[in-house]
Amino acid sequence: MNIDIVWFTFVAIAASACVLIFLEWRYPYAKGQRLFRKGFYVDFVWYAILQSYVLSLVIYGIIGIVRPHVAPEDIGVFRSLPLLAQLGIAILVHDFYIYWFHRLQHAVPFLWRIHEAHHSSHDVDWLSGSRSHPTEILINQTVEFLPLVIFASPEVVLLKGFVDAVWGMYIHANIDVSTGWLQYIINGPEMHRWHHADDEHVTNINFSTKLAIWDWMFGTAYLPRHRKPERYGIGGEEYPESYFQQTVYAFRADQRDK
Repeated sequence: MNIDIVWFTFVAIAASACVLIFLEWRYPYAKGQRLFRKGFYVDFVWYAILQSYVLSLVIYGIIGIVRPHVAPEDIGVFRSLPLLAQLGIAILVHDFYIYWFHRLQHAVPFLWRIHEAHHSSHDVDWLSGSRSHPTEILINQTVEFLPLVIFASPEVVLLKGFVDAVWGMYIHANIDVSTGWLQYIINGPEMHRWHHADDEHVTNINFSTKLAIWDWMFGTAYLPRHRKPERYGIGGEEYPESYFQQTVYAFRADQRDK
């Protein structure tokens, strides 16, 4: 694996976070929202750093178990394509999958239980997207990276991880941005922040991650021009504050359906 790409992705992700933090300060969507808001430490240290590192080891361990069972002749066809073509196909296919899996998470009680942590923050910003239950991450990133590690060029795995990280920060960012007609194709905070809104009149909308076209195609798009969410989070419920409490909370005995 090219070590230059490893360092590029690491530095680029950190630089992107700095840019988004500046834009949140300069052009805030929700004015008055603090950088070091409630839950910042948990999201940054426990979710973004520690959980990401540990789960990456687990996921690549799973991939290591599966990989020897793949016939050598099946490897190489996809890898023979140019890097950008491999990356583009990977993004398109995975984004389509994640749209439908995301919809299921809001419809199936058990899947909602491992997704609600992601919606628990009352402040949506560049970092809040990192708050995801480890079970959800294990499912989604194994589905995402297992075929890439086996069939794609090694650089594609890093580049896809870079795109995921930056786009995840961007769509949750507290930035007042309007991309016009591009929002019908490429997803951004102007739509995704509505997905995190605590609004009983607006539910089950804006499930897309990178490509907004899925929401427009399948009737789940919501983008009012002259209205903003008043609050975020899970209404009517006190959610645990610590990482371990949030992880265990998904499996509580008195779990209610969404």
